[in-house]
Amino acid sequence: MNNKLTILIIVVVGAFYILFSSIFIVNERDQAIVTRFGEITRVHTTPGLYFKVPTDIVESVQIIEDRLLRYDLDDILLQVSDGKFYIVDAFVTFKIDDPIKFRESVSGDLPTAERRIATRFDAALRQVYGKRDFNAALSAARTEMMLETRNILRNDMSELGIDIVDVRVLRTDLTSQVSSQTFDRMKAERLAQAALARARGQELAQALTAIADRQAIEIVATANRDSEILRGEGDAERNRIFAEAYTKDIEFFEFYRSLQSYRNAIGGPDTSLVLSPDSEFFNYFGRSVNAPSTNGGTGAPAASAR
Repeated sequence: MNNKLTILIIVVVGAFYILFSSIFIVNERDQAIVTRFGEITRVHTTPGLYFKVPTDIVESVQIIEDRLLRYDLDDILLQVSDGKFYIVDAFVTFKIDDPIKFRESVSGDLPTAERRIATRFDAALRQVYGKRDFNAALSAARTEMMLETRNILRNDMSELGIDIVDVRVLRTDLTSQVSSQTFDRMKAERLAQAALARARGQELAQALTAIADRQAIEIVATANRDSEILRGEGDAERNRIFAEAYTKDIEFFEFYRSLQSYRNAIGGPDTSLVLSPDSEFFNYFGRSVNAPSTNGGTGAPAASAR
C-alpha cells in the first residue's frame, strides 16, 4: 500500500513538473525566444500563454525586454573643433526590435548590450562635437547635433537588433579653464560695448552742446540787434520830439537846455567851476528874459547871475 502511494505521489509530481515546464507566459512588456538545443526555433512577441517541449533540456525560453529602455552615459569630456572642451551629460533611449539578432550578437544579455551602446555612444558624440565650433553646442544647432548622433548610433546598433529611438543631451558645461576664458572674453566684449556706448554718448553730448551754444549765440545776437534797433528808434523819437519842441519856442528850449547843463555841471554842494565871466555857459545869469519868443510863445523865466 505504501509503495502504491509513493508511486502515485511521484507520478503526480512528475505530471505537474512536465505540465509547468512545458508552458510559459509572455506578458506585454516582454518577448520570448524559444531555442532547441541552442538553436532558435521561434519568437513570441505577442502576450499570452505558450507551450514548449517539457523541461529545459530540449527546449529553453529566454525572456527579452520589449519595453523602451534608457541608458545614461556618464559625464564625458568632449573636444570641439577649435580645441576647447565641454563636459557633456547625455542619454539614449532604445528598444530591442529584432530579438534574433539580439540573441545572436550579445547572447540576449542586456548588460552586454549596454556596454556596447556606451562605447559607440561615446564615439558618436565625439565625432559630432569634433565637427562643431565652440558656440554650436550652446546654440540652436544642438538639436541638429542630437539628431546626427542618433543616426550614427542607430546605424551601429542595428546589427545588434537594437533600434535607437532618441538621443538627448541633458547638460553641456564648460570646464573650469574654458569657463574662466569665456568669462574674460564676455567681460571684454561688454567693456568694449560700454566704451562704445560712452563714446557715442559723448559724441551726442558734444553735438547737442554745439547746437545749444550756436542757438544761444543766435538768440543773443538777435536780442542785441533788436535792442539796438529799438534804441535807435528811441533816440530818433527823442530827437524828433526835441526838434519839434525847439521849433515851437527856440528861446525857451535854449533856456531849458541851459538849466539841464547847470544841473549836470553843478550837481553837488562842493562843485567848483573856474570860468570866464563872459562865458556863454552863464548866458542866462545876470539878465532877464521877458520878451515873447519869436514863435509867439511866452518868454523864458528870468535868470540872474550873482
